[in-house]
Parts: sequence; structure tokens; C-alpha cells
Amino acid sequence: MFQVPPFGRVDEHWLAEADGRTGRARLADASGPFQSSVPPLIAAWAPMVPAGLAAESEEAAAALSAFDSHARAVLGGASPTLGPMSSILLRTESTSSSQIENLTVGARQLALAELGQANSENARTVVANVHAMESALELADRLDTEAVLTMHRTLLSGQPGWAVHAGRWREQLVWVGASSVSPRGAAHVAPQASLVPEAMEDLMAFVRRNDLPVVVQTAVAHAHFENIHPFADGNGRTGRALVQAMLRGKGLTVSTTAPVSAGLLVDTPRYFGALTAYREGDARPVVEEFCAAVRFASSRGSQLIDDLAGELERSRAQLAGLRRQASAWRVLPHLLSHPVINGRFLTTQLGLGSQTAQNALDQLAGAGVLVERTGQRRNRVWQHSGVLAVLDEFADGLIRR
Repeated sequence: MFQVPPFGRVDEHWLAEADGRTGRARLADASGPFQSSVPPLIAAWAPMVPAGLAAESEEAAAALSAFDSHARAVLGGASPTLGPMSSILLRTESTSSSQIENLTVGARQLALAELGQANSENARTVVANVHAMESALELADRLDTEAVLTMHRTLLSGQPGWAVHAGRWREQLVWVGASSVSPRGAAHVAPQASLVPEAMEDLMAFVRRNDLPVVVQTAVAHAHFENIHPFADGNGRTGRALVQAMLRGKGLTVSTTAPVSAGLLVDTPRYFGALTAYREGDARPVVEEFCAAVRFASSRGSQLIDDLAGELERSRAQLAGLRRQASAWRVLPHLLSHPVINGRFLTTQLGLGSQTAQNALDQLAGAGVLVERTGQRRNRVWQHSGVLAVLDEFADGLIRR
């Protein structure tokens, strides 16, 4: 056991209100006593990390640093591909984080959503998660409550019906359970809304400390955040974005983003069980879960980098003979992070002129690097099928392992 201050409990009384769907008998059962949780203050907590767990966390941290170095070694520190590779790993992390909450989406639909051409609401929601992750990394050197609110604002602003809650601490009680009308019998009743601001200020003071093993600190901070449940929605995805901000801010990942959520996705019941154990005062399960997730992210992330780099090399070979000044070469590295593109993307994101953009598409399609799948005269998009296949294979390997 790795002891952490447990969450307390306070007796409350709930009066269930009619929602238009629940009968009077069930409403009567839903009313009555319950307990909400009370978060402990941990900013000055002095943890006694067991020796074996400390060693495991250091091993995980070393694996993460090695993964980051591998990205630079494969692509080269000055490679124009490293930026796109970092972007696709960030999207992989965002997609895995969303999958934990059953927001599944294929690589092609996600890419189409980024072009504004998806017909999947899940894809648009995952794109919002991508933007939240990007926001988290931009704020990695300023880990405070305002940074968390900004991450959440970015996330929920793209989620239909939730914009009013974006970037604001919740003002109502929330719970994890089957009933929508009552917290009675819920697996976890979060703290009352009035406790959230102080709890989050205390948590972020803990996050800013530099005297703790980083993986241990990140795991504890994440579990504490999820049990506070500070928002009306988007707590899991915001909490996992905060994980990436901490890993970047504390120097474990410098060049890219490790798919840690993919590691947590391997066994989600165990992950949620670890959050429950943390609430009861035992941080060992969540630290062990994070150590395993970090090792998984480092190993599978490195393989993903190698597979995507292989696709890039095959595409370069297909373009052999094309003059080095051709616009296709400028577009090629960006196909890693944007395997589905159109002319507008090339003009707005890469700054190509409309004719230059069309020339690039013609060159890439002529060489077989890209294929056009719509068959339309307007709103045409081109895709790199090899990159999409690698990304979908990675995602398929995570689901229901």
C-alpha cells in the first residue's frame, strides 16, 4: 500500500426532482440520505513512496525519455517530419483518451473532421479533444488553475450543447452512477461544487512541486483531479490532457507526445478501479497503472513511429525522379499528421497558392502516394491509405485487449 490522504465523506439529503421520465415511486426511492466526498488538501503532502514503487516509476520515466529520444533519432532533430509526427502522436493520444469514454472514431473520419467534412459527431468531439491536448502542451510551463480552465474551455467549446459549461467549474453536484436523478447508490459522489475552487488551487500547487518522482506525481495528480471531478462534463479528457502538460512541463517528453491514454485503455476496469482505490487512501494501484501505461506508450509509440516513418520512406521512393523543387516534397511530411487533405488545407495551412496546391495534389496522386476517394467534381479529398491503415491498426490493437 502507498498511503495518500483519503477523501472524506459528509452526510447529505437528496430530494429527487421530476424529469418527465421517472415515475413517482422511483422518485420517492431516489430521495433520501447519501454521502458526498470531501477532498483532502495535498499541496504539502510528504509521500513515503515504497522503494519498489519508486524504482518502477523511475524505470517508467526512463522509458518515456527513451521514447522521446527515439523520435528524434528516427526522424532527426531538425527534420521537418518531426513536427507532423508529434502532431499525429498527439492525435493518437487524444483519440485513445476519447475511447476510454467510448467515443470511438476511425482515422479517416477524424482527418475529415479536421477538414470540416466529417458526418460523425464523435469525430467532431474527438477533434475538440485534440485541440484541448494542443492547448495543454502550450500551457505546460504554466500549470495553474487558469491553465486547466483553458484546456477545458477548448475541449467543451467544440462539444454540442455544452459550450455554456466550457472553462467553468461546475455549479452543481455530479456523481458516477446509473441514476440520472439521484446520487443515492452512486459509485462515487464528487465533492459539493462549493469545495471545487479551493480543491483545485491546492491540487495545482501540488502539480507545480519539483521534489517528487514525475510519474508518481502525475499519477497522483490525475487521480486526485478525477475524484474532485471539477467540471460538469469532460473531466476524464481534461484530466488526461493535464497528464500530457505535466510530462511536457517536467521535461520527460520534449519532442513529441506519448500515447499514455492508449496504455490506460488496455484495461479500463483496472484503471477505474485504481481511481477508486486512490479515493480510499491507497495510491499504489494508480501509480502502478500509470507506470504500466507509460511503458506501453513508450513501446507501442516507438513502433508507431517506425511504422509511420516506413510509410514516409515508401512515399519518398514513389516520388523518386520528381524534381526537388516540386511542391509535392513540401506537402509529403505533413501527410503523417493529415493523411486526408484537400486543396483548401494546402492553401490555408501550408500557405501554397491555389495552382501550386493543385500541382502538389496531381504529383502525389500521379505517383500513387495519394488517392482520391470521393469521385466528385467538388469538395474532393485525397488520402494516404498507408498512413490511415497504420493508425487504424494501432487503434484496433487497443480495443478489447
